Amino acid sequence: MKSMELIFAATMALSPAPAAADDYPTATRAEYVFACMASNGQTPEVLRKCSCSIDAIAERVPYASYEKVETILSMQQIPGGRAAYFREAAWAKELLEELRRAQADANLKCF
Repeated sequence: MKSMELIFAATMALSPAPAAADDYPTATRAEYVFACMASNGQTPEVLRKCSCSIDAIAERVPYASYEKVETILSMQQIPGGRAAYFREAAWAKELLEELRRAQADANLKCF
């Protein structure tokens, strides 16, 4: 398990830092909106709702945490025991839960 912790720490250390502490990069916001629209429809109204949603999430979840959750979700897709660390670790579950709560609040606010 220690090697997975080191890999994760190294990955996080090599990630570029955003311009401001909690400012989400435009590309990250756009990726979220594209995925949201793919799930909810390709209309101007859905575009506004999805944009509202990522803005609401950004208000509650610092970008560094959001980036970690993206990594966790990506690592969880890898089959086998090496990815089990990202599926079972308490800290990973806490970060995922933080994002899920923010998404639920964003849905109430924006949809």
